[in-house]
Amino acid sequence: MIAVRRIAAATMLAALAGISAPSAYAAASAADDAPFLKAIHQGNLAEIAAGQSARKNATAACVKTVGAILVRDHTKLDLGVKALASKLRVPLSAAPSAAQEKTMTALQANVGTSAYNTMWLTTEAKSHEETLALIDREVATGGNAEVKTAARGARPVVAKHLELIRACEARVKQS
Repeated sequence: MIAVRRIAAATMLAALAGISAPSAYAAASAADDAPFLKAIHQGNLAEIAAGQSARKNATAACVKTVGAILVRDHTKLDLGVKALASKLRVPLSAAPSAAQEKTMTALQANVGTSAYNTMWLTTEAKSHEETLALIDREVATGGNAEVKTAARGARPVVAKHLELIRACEARVKQS
């Protein structure tokens, strides 16, 4: 009788483990991808702020134009990130990182000068290169298929931004 109960209990535990395994796997995958979602969200917030600053403070027309594009595209990208993070129960920050804030503060010190344009473009080029590396790492090693799909979808947008920034850098150097 005891052996029958043990077998029944073991069978029931195995069945429960099989039922809960997919949800446990999904939670683990979401947790694995949480740092990516958090970093991308903060990056989007920083890019939106940088774009708004460029539209207001840049002296070069191409910097103003690229800034407007960043605001538009990163706002749209962030809507997707926030929806996915909410679905996966990943809490997001309400502000850019301390390092991103420090960079924006340093940039503001150059408002009204040509140094602003140069510093803005250099900062944005570096930021977009780092974002592309982060996206590539997520696509290669991410655990959650939805997060990886979102990363793949964001990559061409971020790559296009880097292309626009580089073109603008060339124009600013010529003037």
